[in-house]
Amino acid sequence: MPVNSISARLRQHLGAIVSSALTAVDARRVTSAALVSLRESLPDGDVIRVVAAGKAAVGMARAIDDVLGARCAAGVMTATASTDVPGWQVIGGTHPRPSEASARAGRAALALADATRRDGGLLIVCLSGGASAMLAVPADGLTIDDKAATTAALLRAGLDIGAINVVRRHLSAIKGGQLAARAGRTVTLAISDVCTPVEDDPAVIGSGPTAGDPSSFGDALAVVTRAGLLETIPAAARHHLEAGARGERPGPVPPDDPRLQRAAYWLIGSRREAMRAAADTATHLGYATHVIAEPTVGPAHVAGTTLIGRAVAMADRRPACLIASGETTVDVRGPGRGGRNQELALAAIADVAAVGPAALASVGTDGVDGPTDAAGAFVTADMFARLGQDAATRVSTALADNDSLPILDELGAIVRTGPTGTNVGDLQVLLLA
Repeated sequence: MPVNSISARLRQHLGAIVSSALTAVDARRVTSAALVSLRESLPDGDVIRVVAAGKAAVGMARAIDDVLGARCAAGVMTATASTDVPGWQVIGGTHPRPSEASARAGRAALALADATRRDGGLLIVCLSGGASAMLAVPADGLTIDDKAATTAALLRAGLDIGAINVVRRHLSAIKGGQLAARAGRTVTLAISDVCTPVEDDPAVIGSGPTAGDPSSFGDALAVVTRAGLLETIPAAARHHLEAGARGERPGPVPPDDPRLQRAAYWLIGSRREAMRAAADTATHLGYATHVIAEPTVGPAHVAGTTLIGRAVAMADRRPACLIASGETTVDVRGPGRGGRNQELALAAIADVAAVGPAALASVGTDGVDGPTDAAGAFVTADMFARLGQDAATRVSTALADNDSLPILDELGAIVRTGPTGTNVGDLQVLLLA
């Protein structure tokens, strides 16, 4: 079979495998299933209010309407795009940096929590990745600009989400269990994009507004210090962390705080469901399928090559498929356009050629890869040669400038799905024909 035909078939298979993974973690679907189970345990007299925050908020809110309907007395939802869901107060939060809109959403959520405590009702919190930025109330003495600038500095430093959220929680009046403590009684339904340092950690998903926080101000200060950002973040944020470390500021709620005794937490979707569905589809397509349980982490420009090496070692026959997921990091050095999935794919393009016929997909399950309109990329074994005699130089220059999008777009490798309405991290699929 001609190389172009093989590449086209592999791209079709990548599309089918990735699509099945996204369907498995569709926010409306997984939330509806959880609510059907929860509904049977809710006394008829409960006054139910709902907060939906994060990239999956719209689908989760619609599931609330589908299953609970008129039982929901009030709802606040954050969304990154203009969305109209009848009966809900919809506030357009921003990501990855919080904004004044994010603060309005946070204050509205706290108002629902206060009302829930007053009448002894139930606050259901539908939480997904992105909620850390989209639901934000600065701690006393800080502004939303202080929080946004600190978040931007942490992201530029290439820190993993666990470390970033330790700092976020200690600059917040809603994160780290504080929303649940205000409400008195909560049930959280969470779709997780967290894979490190503790996978699916409730304290890290959305920075844990309904989960106790085992970390301290000292831990947050250590994150900033180790990253060399103590003099980079706003002075007000630095002073707040330093005062908290001295015991002079209130902060997140510890896990053993009695105010959290009636805070229930359900994990309803994660990268593992996405990988299981991807594996089922790959097997159905005839591939010997291998799933890597541990998350794909570390620098994006290294991760793809590592996955290919593992696939070659594991695959005792072809066709074979390797499925992985997680969240890599990018050290932003240049002014280019791209994201971690695009960088992973471009950095591995020569390795894909070396093991060909082969194809590699790396996509964000939220449909957004960095500050671009791409979800990620599919690269095939023929693409490296198509870059010409200076292919290696072109790739290394693009990676040095964090400029993976233009070169991948030139090759027709960019995948554009638009926002998917869910978020369980990034998915990698390698096919060896």
